[in-house]
Amino acid sequence: MGYISSVMVTELLSPPVAPYQSIEHIRPSILPGIQKLCLSVDYITDTMISTITNNINCLTHLDLRDSPITEPRLAFDLTNAGIQQINLHGRLKHLSLVRSQEIFPAYFKRVNDLGILLMADRCSDMESICLGGFCQVTDTGFRTILHSCSKIFKLRIYHGPHLTDLVFHDIAATSLTLTHVSLRWCNLLTNHGVARLVSNGNLSVLDLRDCRNIGDDALRTISNLSELKALLIDGSDISDMGLSHLSKGAMRSLVSLSIRGCKRLTDNCISFLFDESSNSELRELDLSNIPNLSDAGILLLAKRRIPLLELRMRQCPLISDTSIMVLASMKVDEEGWYGSSLRLLDLYNCGGITQLSFQWLKKPYFPRLRWLGVSSSVSRDVLDALSRNRPFLHIVFHGEELGMTGQWDNSDDLYMHDYDEVDELEQWLEGENEGDEDIQEAENNADPML
Repeated sequence: MGYISSVMVTELLSPPVAPYQSIEHIRPSILPGIQKLCLSVDYITDTMISTITNNINCLTHLDLRDSPITEPRLAFDLTNAGIQQINLHGRLKHLSLVRSQEIFPAYFKRVNDLGILLMADRCSDMESICLGGFCQVTDTGFRTILHSCSKIFKLRIYHGPHLTDLVFHDIAATSLTLTHVSLRWCNLLTNHGVARLVSNGNLSVLDLRDCRNIGDDALRTISNLSELKALLIDGSDISDMGLSHLSKGAMRSLVSLSIRGCKRLTDNCISFLFDESSNSELRELDLSNIPNLSDAGILLLAKRRIPLLELRMRQCPLISDTSIMVLASMKVDEEGWYGSSLRLLDLYNCGGITQLSFQWLKKPYFPRLRWLGVSSSVSRDVLDALSRNRPFLHIVFHGEELGMTGQWDNSDDLYMHDYDEVDELEQWLEGENEGDEDIQEAENNADPML
């Protein structure tokens, strides 16, 4: 459910009791057989957790997220007493408790290491745990999870201000086989902690977004992960030279790479990532918010002929029409169509994009494109004309993240989307070219700069 109040959840799941009805004749919960429950609520509370645990005995997946608008009062918050009620029946395999800071900077301030310790006693069979916003939990609590939950393979911790390298100090001594790890906004984590973490060589997804103290030394150790498929290191302190470590190892297996907001990177990062002898499996690349990335870097990317499906370069001030021309003219192979591989292209708020780019966004260029992000200043006439020309193209111009249709964090799903719509290239080959004139007319009537 996209949104429901915690009081309504409690009322919905509590067994209905009529006046003067004896306990022996209380009807069961209306949802007794539910196995997977995903809710977005106003507040995650002890009462709600207790109601869910006591009335849904078959639950294997519990995913709760709240977004408080004010600091929660005791009666409307999660405490140590409530969190230890989780998994009373021992069937839970996947647990996610996240307090979002989208509206108000609220945290689970009434849960500390003791609460995590009491919860972990019942979570030995848990396979996936996600905790977000537990600002009072320290290394002691997080280490308890790693040492008590021997079957866990997916660990996600968001906004862990007290999580340090010590959490992974002796991870090699455990029997864990972690494949998915996400540690977002954990700013005390350093290169040393990452080195300990990646000693678990089975990692396929590693998300270290907004961990500000992660640098080149971390990339050196990450490059040894031979099975790594997705790496997200947005906002870290890496350099062009640091990315060269990936090209010598993990780059051969990576499918998705995000280096958004890494301010030290320049055009040279492209040449370091993709040397001429590399045979990259990369299909999704996020170069957004890199101030020094210019058309020269995109030209290097095109020369390497990497068959990318998704390319994000939003909020790059030096990206101009030249980059669009280069991408539209790129051939992945000699027999392929121009710009044929890209299915998602995000150009939102790029500094040098003008109406000239829209000449290269119409057919026959980018024949498989399904998602396009542009700035809100683009002429509405141009957008309408492009929509008529390419009816299967999703055009986004308010800054939304492209392709993100759900509310949950899907960082471990490699940003994969459904592209199984009618192929526009086939339509074009059949002679459906009407609409090109509309774009040309709209461009002639539009302002010079969009």
